[in-house]
Amino acid sequence: MNLNLLILVSTTIFSLGAIGLVLRRNLIVSLMCIELMLNAINLLLVSFSHYNNNLDGQILVIFVMVLAACEVAVGLALIISIFKHFKSLDTKEINNLRG
Repeated sequence: MNLNLLILVSTTIFSLGAIGLVLRRNLIVSLMCIELMLNAINLLLVSFSHYNNNLDGQILVIFVMVLAACEVAVGLALIISIFKHFKSLDTKEINNLRG
């Protein structure tokens, strides 16, 4: 595959995740958009690693995947706790959390 095509695909996926994060008010959808953005970064890292014939980018992808797994675990725990308290996942209704 061409490197320019992979960069275009990665920026498109990252842009869709960023737009979804800004426009959506649901916490689960926001968490999925963050995961989409991290996957776009992983695709870009693997693409540049393959293009430069070294494994540094692929090793970094493993760390990003571990970070994404930790983020999902903590995020879902927070979302469950928020849902138990407010009975909703809409960010407009959760404004009471501000000090």
